[in-house]
Amino acid sequence: MSALETLVLGIIQGLTEFLPISSSGHLELVKAIFGSDYQQNQSILITLTLHSATALSTVFVFRKDIWVIFSDLFYFKRGESLDFSLKILISMAPAVLIGLFFEDIVSSLFDGKITLVGAMLIITSVLLYLADRINKNNSLLSFKNAFLIGLIQAVAIIPGISRSGSTIALAVLLKIKRDKAARFSFLMVIPLIFGSMAKSLLEGNLLAESPNIMPLAIGFFSAFITGVFACKWMIKLVKKSQLKYFSFYCMIVGLVAIIYSSL
Repeated sequence: MSALETLVLGIIQGLTEFLPISSSGHLELVKAIFGSDYQQNQSILITLTLHSATALSTVFVFRKDIWVIFSDLFYFKRGESLDFSLKILISMAPAVLIGLFFEDIVSSLFDGKITLVGAMLIITSVLLYLADRINKNNSLLSFKNAFLIGLIQAVAIIPGISRSGSTIALAVLLKIKRDKAARFSFLMVIPLIFGSMAKSLLEGNLLAESPNIMPLAIGFFSAFITGVFACKWMIKLVKKSQLKYFSFYCMIVGLVAIIYSSL
């Protein structure tokens, strides 16, 4: 891997993790454009590094919210923070189960399957378009809705389906307030990413070949910086009901990817 490539991948990861256009799908497309010939472990390591950077950028943007949640939990205060934490735990369950029992299948999806990425981007496009047509959003986030959003987050493991886009879109379709939908979508993924990192590092497979640290570090910091910018921008866009523009983008990129893979 080169420093230039990881820099580009980091910038793309930082932007696409929060913008509803599929970070994993775009990373696979860029790898194909660069002609990257990564081994599976190396590809997963790069993806994991970049995702950890955007997870930290989420922590940075929502640091006040996270501090309040942990403070209330530490002092055993019952209320919104406890309910929110429980809803995050419920939302994690589907993705955790898939990660534990279907790890090999998930790993195989990150192997240059451009046609799959294109098809999933089109599905993301449809979800975003439908969500943008919802005008009334007055419902609160229930435990049932948290589980349903967790289900679509698990499906979004497939590259091409935007995790933020699909979870926010479903939350909006469930009539949850847009600002609450964005906040929950961004915070619910943090434990999953850090848990996935810990699992991979404990297994020891990813670091067995002594990876080049400098390109990974460049990718990490570029993803973190652009992630902070994109996270704040996305929150504003969700409130203003401007998801349809990303729907059009995903549709175009999805079709181009399918055509490109057939050449």
